Amino acid sequence: MKVSIVIRTYNEQKHLRALLEGIQNQHRDGIEIETVIVDSGSTDNTVKIANEFPTRIVPIKKEEFSFGRSLNIGCAAATGDALVFVSGHCIPTGPRWIADLVAPLGKDDIAYTYGGQVGNDDSHFSECQIFGKYFPAVSKVPQKGFYCNNANAAMLKSVWVDHPFDEELTGLEDMHLAKRLVACGHKIAYVAPAAVYHLHSESWTQVRRRFEREAIALQYIMPEVHLSWADVSRYFFSAVFLDLGAALQQRCMRQHFKAILTYRFMQFTGSYRGNHFHRRMSREHKESYFYPR
Repeated sequence: MKVSIVIRTYNEQKHLRALLEGIQNQHRDGIEIETVIVDSGSTDNTVKIANEFPTRIVPIKKEEFSFGRSLNIGCAAATGDALVFVSGHCIPTGPRWIADLVAPLGKDDIAYTYGGQVGNDDSHFSECQIFGKYFPAVSKVPQKGFYCNNANAAMLKSVWVDHPFDEELTGLEDMHLAKRLVACGHKIAYVAPAAVYHLHSESWTQVRRRFEREAIALQYIMPEVHLSWADVSRYFFSAVFLDLGAALQQRCMRQHFKAILTYRFMQFTGSYRGNHFHRRMSREHKESYFYPR
C-alpha cells in the first residue's frame, strides 16, 4: 500500500522537523510513504525545514486558505491509496503510528480512521483533559457516531474522490465529512495506539477564536445545537471543577489553577460567540459535545 501524508502548514517551524523525522522513522510494514505539504504562505523556516526532507510542497495563497480547501489540494496532489492527515504541530508518539492508523481502512466498511492525541509538559492542563475525553486509551473499531479529528486521521483516497471536504467551513471539516460518510453507510474507527503529541502554541485569544470557529462550523453540521448562557455557565463550572480535581490528584493544582480558569473561560465564551443560531437541541447531543467528561 502507498500512503500519502498530507500536512497543512503555516509557520510550523517549531515542531515540523520533529514531525518529519517521526515520519522517516516509521515502521513501513510493506507501506510506501510520500509526504505532501500544503503551505499557505509561511514566513518562518517552515518551507526551508520541509525541503531538508523528501517532501513535496504545494503552495497556496494565505487568502485562499480554508481547512477543507487546503486538504482537498493536498489530496489531489497525493498519489497514495490511503491519505493520512496530520497537523504540522503534531509529532508521532511511536514508530507504528502510520501502520496502525491505516490498518482498519477498507475493512468492515471502515472508510475513515483517527488516532489518539496527547499533550506534553508544555500543553495547557485543560487541553490535556479534553484530549482524555475525545481520545481514550481504548480503540473503537468501528465506533458509533461521526466524531473524527483531522489533526491525526486517515482515509482511503477513493473515498475522498467521491466525498471531498467542504471548503467553506470555518473548522470541523472532519466531522462534517464523517457525518456524510456515515449517512452513506460507511463507518468511522478510532485507533487509540496510532497517537500523536498535539502541541498547540496559542495565545489565549487564539484559544478563544479556535473554539469560536469550531462552534460556527458545528452549527452547520448540527443545526439543532444551541448554547444558552445557562449552558455555558454550567459547562464552565463543571469543567473547572473536574480540572481542579484532576490537578489536585496530580499534585499540581497551584501550578495550573489560573490557567485552568482562563482556558475554560476562553473555550466556552468562544463557543458561545460562535453559536449564532438560536435553535433547540436534545440534551443528549449537547451533553455529548460540550460536557467535559
